[in-house]
Amino acid sequence: MIKINEIYQSIQGESTYAGLPCVFIRTSGCNLRCRWCDTEYAFEGGETNSIERILETVADFGCRLVEVTGGEPLLQEDTFALISALLDKDYHVLIETSGAIPIKNLDSRAVIILDIKCPGSGMTSTMHWDNLNHLKEQDEVKFVIADQSDYEWSKTTIETHQTLQGKTIHFSPVFGEMDPRQLADWILKDRLPVRLQIQLHKHIWDPSMKGV
Repeated sequence: MIKINEIYQSIQGESTYAGLPCVFIRTSGCNLRCRWCDTEYAFEGGETNSIERILETVADFGCRLVEVTGGEPLLQEDTFALISALLDKDYHVLIETSGAIPIKNLDSRAVIILDIKCPGSGMTSTMHWDNLNHLKEQDEVKFVIADQSDYEWSKTTIETHQTLQGKTIHFSPVFGEMDPRQLADWILKDRLPVRLQIQLHKHIWDPSMKGV
């Protein structure tokens, strides 16, 4: 059984899958309190669902791309079984996780989108750095950047962790706080092999809307 905050279909706003229709399974609960969090409503509440019921709800959307997100989805033990069940039904499954919980036991068929917490989040100390050793070729990494200090920290992190070499890496500006043009300038100046990621859904719909 898994406590679910919401299940909905939208346009994927992040990662290399941005722009594609996607079904989002948002679990309830999070062990972190990032300063810039945009889903605080998922910290509490929600309804407990069986894996079978979740699969039925997802099937109704008729969409093969599914993201399991939160909150922090890996806080709930049954999320691991849900991910495998989705994959067994031939869904393409993305997992967005904070990096604070071990990923080594996740089904290897899933695509992990691992958030590496910059100092601006206030949560850098929670990082489970061994996760970097378990990233697969198809997995992706995200740095949410609030200012130049976060940018420099992210650049150093990439340079000092060999396991990140060759990985798909996203630099995402904190919405409404970090100017994307400034971040783009830094990336170009330093010739970093990273992707500038704009949260597409926040430019399509009101940034405060749920279910998008």
